Amino acid sequence: MDKDIFESSDSKYIPMTSLQSRIGHEMATDVYYYTNQIVNIIFLGNPGDRKWYLIDAGMPKSAPEIINQAAERFGEGSQPEAIILTHGHFDHVGGLVDLLDGWNVPVYAHEAEFPYLTGELSYPEPDSTVEGGMLAKLSAIYPNEPINIKPYLKPLPKDGQLPGLEEWKWIHTPGHSPGHVSLFRERDGLLISGDAFVSVRQDSFYKVLTQKPEVCGPPRYLTTDWLSAKTSVERLQSLHPRMVIPGHGVSLQGDELTEGLHELVKNFDQVAVPDYGKYI
Repeated sequence: MDKDIFESSDSKYIPMTSLQSRIGHEMATDVYYYTNQIVNIIFLGNPGDRKWYLIDAGMPKSAPEIINQAAERFGEGSQPEAIILTHGHFDHVGGLVDLLDGWNVPVYAHEAEFPYLTGELSYPEPDSTVEGGMLAKLSAIYPNEPINIKPYLKPLPKDGQLPGLEEWKWIHTPGHSPGHVSLFRERDGLLISGDAFVSVRQDSFYKVLTQKPEVCGPPRYLTTDWLSAKTSVERLQSLHPRMVIPGHGVSLQGDELTEGLHELVKNFDQVAVPDYGKYI
């Protein structure tokens, strides 16, 4: 292990899964997402191509699973040109330190996430008091201590471009975390929303297990700025996405996405913002 990087001090395997776990879906010839337990990781690049990119890094202890998926899609021993993070919460960087132990690649994130990725600051503790289902009540067990990947970390370009991915733009969508970003490709209207909005009630054990799709606001127990979260969802709706891969839940497209996103924006304060919780 590179001595200059380290894992979160409270990192641990979280025994939580869904019926979609270990299933992959191709959204376009060069866009494939795979569900690791309850979170989606995205591979950008055509099958067999040695030039590809990884979006997010899954749950804690997920590195071997991610490496296996990369080998199946791009070839044994392949590694990405770069890793791009939507944000640094435990379920999106869980495999990152172990991946970087074998992959000498840059990791791009918004600068507002840097303190949580360089060992300087812990995220606010998950709110187990927030209105919601069983997974919200269990959220106190989720890691919130920072990782340190400083030698590999680079800021996303200020012009909104993604390095090496000319068709893709990044959009700052804070609220769920200060430096949360979403990714968008205008050509086919494909949106990678991260946790700015998701397609499953992430606090409900039953809905996470079954992955019944519905357009929802960001996970309640880790969202600390609800005003910014609402503005971010409005910004994403204004892009008129035709397909979305969320951080949690299944992909959506067409009328199901358009109508669901419209209803979320229209009724955000009623359906997304919890009635009570320490970050309200």
